[in-house]
Amino acid sequence: MPHPALTPEKRIGAELRTYDGKMSVYADDLRGGVIERDADEPFETASTIKTFLLAALFDRIGRGEASLTEELEYREEEYVSGSGVIRDLAFGSKMPVYNLAVLMITVSDNIAANMLIDYLGVDGINESIGRLGFRQTVLHNSLHFDRYRRLGTTTPREYGTLFARLSRGELVSPESDGRMIAILRRQHTNTMLTRDFPPVLLDSEDTGEEELFWVASKSGSMDAVRADGGIVHTPCGDYVLVLMSKEFSDPIYYPEHPALVFGGRVSRMLLERYLALEGRFRL
Repeated sequence: MPHPALTPEKRIGAELRTYDGKMSVYADDLRGGVIERDADEPFETASTIKTFLLAALFDRIGRGEASLTEELEYREEEYVSGSGVIRDLAFGSKMPVYNLAVLMITVSDNIAANMLIDYLGVDGINESIGRLGFRQTVLHNSLHFDRYRRLGTTTPREYGTLFARLSRGELVSPESDGRMIAILRRQHTNTMLTRDFPPVLLDSEDTGEEELFWVASKSGSMDAVRADGGIVHTPCGDYVLVLMSKEFSDPIYYPEHPALVFGGRVSRMLLERYLALEGRFRL
């Protein structure tokens, strides 16, 4: 049982004492227990903006202004390097909006994101983001890193709040929120949240049995930021965790980057605390 005098904020501070960079944390046990470390610090979103884009898409669908079945054509001007699979397809290929949303999240497809940005419009996406209650989150540009220095801006609190409302079915609608969670559960990259989880907790084999542990999340990485956030499902319930890091000295991306290593340690510590307190972060 965690010692009551050793608060989770102090534990996180001790864990990050030797970290070369700035890491902000927002965790919510969805029962009134919130852990914060510089949670209102603005961060470049990197690919975490794609979660807000997914929410904006479903917001527009709910208002009758977009459709998951509408087919969009992959145009040459939407090409961008980086993660994803659409870049290997021929220009002129057509895909339904739903498939683009899935690729944007599951393999962080940059071209799928650009196609959806062109479909909804930057201003329309930001209108939806604001309508959903996120005042510190902005999509600045499409994903063309040779043209623009910024992609998006958010805070750990706003990213965490998005996942908390998704978990409660209070973001767009219970049906839409459930569909978004199903997509986020299928994404392929957990850079920090599950990095140090015991492998036995995350059995990837499809046995047909109910999964005791799963994560619905989206990470993001650019030269200036490493971020990860999502819903962690356990036998004791669900909690939300967001980790965002910047101001580190090494901009190169690799699996053992200190931001990912230290972020993984914080995530494991919070998992153990949540399980020890049987579904809470606070005594």
